[in-house]
Amino acid sequence: MFISQGYMCASQPADNLKIVSARYVGNLCMLVTFSTGETRLLDATELLDFEAFAPLGNAEVFSAFSIEHGVLTWSDGEIDIAPEGLYSRTYEYPTEQVA
Repeated sequence: MFISQGYMCASQPADNLKIVSARYVGNLCMLVTFSTGETRLLDATELLDFEAFAPLGNAEVFSAFSIEHGVLTWSDGEIDIAPEGLYSRTYEYPTEQVA
């Protein structure tokens, strides 16, 4: 645990991990690109087990995301997930290299 800007946080901050882009691909899934250069797949259905993320079960709400200061947010910032937490809930997604 640590305190940052007056808030108690559960884990230590990761150095500069940010979300740089995301694209909704349907069925409550999106491709998320992190500042590491990795693009990973998020299947948000597992997030729905948490009450705070329940509104994301609506595909219209889920697809209306934004990225604010490297953090994925929904509903004008009412719902967000830290890049570190999001990264741990994503899966490797192979991207083809075009020669």
